[in-house]
Amino acid sequence: MDKEYDVIVVGAGPGGSTAARYAAMGGAKTLLIEKRQEIGTHVRCGEGLARGLLDQAKIPIDRTWIAAEMDGARVISPGGFTFEVDEAKAGNEVGYVIERDLFDRALAKLAGEAGAHIYIKTAARSIIKENGKIVGLKIISQGEPMEVRCKIIIGADGYESQVGRWAGIDTNLAESDIMTCVQYRLTNIEVDPKYTEFYAGSSAPGGYIWIFPKSANTANVGLGLGAHIVKEGGDPKRYLDAWIAKNPKMKNAQQLDMIAGGCSINAPLDSVVCDQVMLVGDAARMIDPMTGGGIAHACLSGMEAGKVAAEAIKLGDYSKEFFQKYEKAWRSELEEKLFRNWMAKEKAMTLSDETFDTLISLLDKVG
Repeated sequence: MDKEYDVIVVGAGPGGSTAARYAAMGGAKTLLIEKRQEIGTHVRCGEGLARGLLDQAKIPIDRTWIAAEMDGARVISPGGFTFEVDEAKAGNEVGYVIERDLFDRALAKLAGEAGAHIYIKTAARSIIKENGKIVGLKIISQGEPMEVRCKIIIGADGYESQVGRWAGIDTNLAESDIMTCVQYRLTNIEVDPKYTEFYAGSSAPGGYIWIFPKSANTANVGLGLGAHIVKEGGDPKRYLDAWIAKNPKMKNAQQLDMIAGGCSINAPLDSVVCDQVMLVGDAARMIDPMTGGGIAHACLSGMEAGKVAAEAIKLGDYSKEFFQKYEKAWRSELEEKLFRNWMAKEKAMTLSDETFDTLISLLDKVG
């Protein structure tokens, strides 16, 4: 590993790899580090992704990471009323259901091909400052502590992001803006292989249940609860198990894996930059507050951050003021939708099952 770079990207998920790719494409000497020993492992994700994103971020389609193609989505009320929307109206989590491990590695490969240096089993430990300015990162790479110098840091280190905290960017969340989740990959179930499904109501207070099909009899089935609802760590699993047990389409279900964790469901942050630092994706709290989806937003924000980082290096300006170019770019793409969906989420959390039934029934009638 070299000891000096223009840009260091922390985290090799979709946002980080895309940021590293575009920074390197723009001529910046770029380092991409991933704390795990294999990119794409232990991801917490429903694995839904819009087709349009791939064109926007110039991500070439590789059939190896596409598990299934969706025609649309269904929202189902507690009483069984259904509102169906086609792919064009369903948002950034409908189009493909992907294999996240393979997708993440494909994006990292694109970053490497663009010229980024990639190091796995390498974790950031703290920001190095001299005379009030960031000059690099302290890292541990495959067990060896070291310091690496840089001019810009892009934090793509996910929901538990440390980079933002170290840099002094306020990413704190209210309890009502956090969802605690659990997901199974289930097989031997009855599932419509062309539609994702979302279930609202008291089965998942402050959240919802989702089904992302992977094949004709296998799907990611998960549940998110509002963190303010959770009293004990096992609550999300108990709610999901209870819902599955009552669902006749899942009476013969067999578990293939389980993942759990938290995600943000907040309104857009006031700022995701400071001098020499930009945050992208989940680290910047860009998860959709209604659907919990974040892959598309991570890739789009990563692309914009990488472009701005490369330009900043060429001009020698790494200030918060210059990084407003990034703020303007991602907000023009995402801010209105994120805020609108946050307001809808806030309202939805107050609705009774009966009101959900009425609402979904009316939506179905008006189309």
